[in-house]
Amino acid sequence: MTGKYSDTRNLTMLADFYEFVMANGLLAQDRGKTVTYFDMFFRGLPDGGGFAITAGLEQLIESLQNLRFTKPDIEYLRNKGFHPDFIEYLTDFEFCCDIWAVPEGTPVFPGEPLVTVRGPAVQAQFIESIILLCINHQTLIATKANRIVRAAQGREVYEFGTRRAHGADAALFGARAAYIGGCTGTSCTPAELRFGIPAAATMTHSWVQMFDNEKEAFIAFAEEYPDNCSLLVDTYDTLKSGIPNALEVFRDYVAAKGFRPKAIRIDSGDLAYLSRKARRMLDEAGFSDCEIVASNSLDEYIIRDMVSQGAKVDTFLVGERLITSASSPVFGGVYKLSAVETEGKIKPCIKLSDNVTKITIPCFKKLWRLFDRDSGKAIADLLTLADEEIDENEAYELFDPDYTWKRKTVTNFIARPLQKKIFDKGKPVYDSPDVHQIREYCAEQIDSLWEEVLRFENPHNYYVDLSQKLWDEKKSLTDSITGR
Repeated sequence: MTGKYSDTRNLTMLADFYEFVMANGLLAQDRGKTVTYFDMFFRGLPDGGGFAITAGLEQLIESLQNLRFTKPDIEYLRNKGFHPDFIEYLTDFEFCCDIWAVPEGTPVFPGEPLVTVRGPAVQAQFIESIILLCINHQTLIATKANRIVRAAQGREVYEFGTRRAHGADAALFGARAAYIGGCTGTSCTPAELRFGIPAAATMTHSWVQMFDNEKEAFIAFAEEYPDNCSLLVDTYDTLKSGIPNALEVFRDYVAAKGFRPKAIRIDSGDLAYLSRKARRMLDEAGFSDCEIVASNSLDEYIIRDMVSQGAKVDTFLVGERLITSASSPVFGGVYKLSAVETEGKIKPCIKLSDNVTKITIPCFKKLWRLFDRDSGKAIADLLTLADEEIDENEAYELFDPDYTWKRKTVTNFIARPLQKKIFDKGKPVYDSPDVHQIREYCAEQIDSLWEEVLRFENPHNYYVDLSQKLWDEKKSLTDSITGR
């Protein structure tokens, strides 16, 4: 099963219960059919990084295509005491929202609408949970994976966290997100079945322990897989036992049959030191083409240190710290009302707060990315009103929306809208690329960012600016509410 939008599960009821309470109340107050605009965005970056990588859109499309309330769903909600008009509405439910979204694999920044929904309030409000569920999880894992891949500096990284994932869906879709972020493959078998992501395997310690001795275990494995022989060498003693036994088996049971050994794996100890020693031993035995694989609770910082210490590792297998994004396990995406439409006129809405980071950006908006025409590097992102256009032939003045005296005029640039139309009146109109195309696109987009944005520590603050018209709308609305 590899086709797009192939998940036929009905996840309609997978929503916070207050979504039903809100929908019921909106209909009862005759506001359920009011056209509203919602933005899904995030405020902070995982691990203090410079950017995130959006993912999960294909699964969101699958979920929204299958929105329907079954008879048991209806009966459950009726027994919860909801209004008969609401029950009737759900019985005849037909999804009719317009949705725009940033394509998967795109680097994104705080405050930017990753998903924008236009539709009747009762529907636009109701789909909040599934939007956040799909986008938050995969964006988190894709972002973490990309950090780890960049730390490896060209060495392969495989996602190996299936057994540590927070459930079956987290394993499957986490593997997908990790692949988008740059991983070479996964240990998750259904990820290859469904998405075509290369699945890989290595020997386990239990294989070695089930035989009378290590060498016997290696011989048995080599006899079964002479053309793909990877041996785990740290079950007892990596340098005194594991590698010497592996070298002997490679010589007598792999090379002797006309094959070349695939790899050794080290899963414990000082991986940088052991890999250097192992590389020398392999080379001296005539197996310079045999790769060294490292695993054991790795993350981007450990891998970066290993690389800087001259580790001779060809491939990193990364498990729980990737599939759970253990160092920063929550992606704080939120879903907020930005405008209400009445008789064809859009009225902006804003949320104010004593915490200034929680003040929202009102209006129906368009998200742009400006690229330098010569270098291809991203200059800044820009939020404008939805009907604004940017003339690439004219100089454009950017300014910091918080410190408005900080201004920069850009010329010789390309302006690209980032969001694509995903649903039109409830019908999907976007052909999602396959996961391999998304992965390639992601790598290209990462390459458009300056090195300063890619730093792990204290990355450059990439600017997300507002157009003058949008800034004016926000200030006018804020002033009208606060009485200034």
